[in-house]
Amino acid sequence: MLLITGATGMSGQLAVREFVRMGTPVRALVRNSAKADAAGLGKLRGIDLVVGDMRQPDTLGTALDGIERVLMISGAAPDMNETQCNFIDACKAAGVRHVVKFSGSEPGFDPTKFRFTRMHEEIEDYLEGSGLAWTHLRPSQFMQVYLREAPDIIATGTLRLPFGNISLSPVDAEDIAKIAHHLLRDGGHEGESLDMTGPEALTMDEIAARISASLGKPVKYVSITPEERRRDLLARGLPEDFVDALDEQTEERLKHPIAKVLMATHQMFGVQPTRFADFTQKHADKLGGRRPKEADRAHQSPLAPSGGMR
Repeated sequence: MLLITGATGMSGQLAVREFVRMGTPVRALVRNSAKADAAGLGKLRGIDLVVGDMRQPDTLGTALDGIERVLMISGAAPDMNETQCNFIDACKAAGVRHVVKFSGSEPGFDPTKFRFTRMHEEIEDYLEGSGLAWTHLRPSQFMQVYLREAPDIIATGTLRLPFGNISLSPVDAEDIAKIAHHLLRDGGHEGESLDMTGPEALTMDEIAARISASLGKPVKYVSITPEERRRDLLARGLPEDFVDALDEQTEERLKHPIAKVLMATHQMFGVQPTRFADFTQKHADKLGGRRPKEADRAHQSPLAPSGGMR
């Protein structure tokens, strides 16, 4: 039996839906049943939905009963370290054999300078010392983060970010879900850390150009200061500690302006990497445009990711 935690978050939902697409039964742990219902998880075929809290071992008996392998995901929150380490302890007590940690990494980063990469590495160390079999799945920036910029793109035709003209190599979270499915269903790769990026290192101008092509209207990249970005995010209502973390991430990215491309993990599992242009065509409606006919054809190509988002 297999378990996915954090099933109502974006990454967890995509992983669950990949299991549905592939016809692989899986148990999904959620903390909030109402949120799971709103996401439609209870209606998915082959999904055993269980309510429990990763931070509270006494709520996890049903979730962990009979489980051999777990895909461990939780939100990027200040208590992520405590949440996941408590869950690792619960897995060990329940007789789980193998934990696949959904982690994160950006090549070249000093992980101590960005709190979430630091937390990920601390949790990885804890898992490695737990006596459980482990695998770390370590993607870079998600393509999906650019969907959050839709309000500015729609209102002003601009992509406003504090990155100068550095390059990044974002990866489609649906590609990660496909690899997670392989890891959880088939096992193996114990003791391995699997870094992965998207297939292209793109400057911010190139990212804006691909969004523009998908929408069929101009979208221009506007480089703003980190201070301007901070004000924008706080005005949107993001928690101050999360905005602090994004400030740290921005500072570290600006120190490493040339992104690496790491395709070994995609190749290992036979997953065709999604190009950013295909991603923006698929999600053109979310970015404020109508998908043109040629984008529909691209959506059917082998490069387009499968499965739905949320």
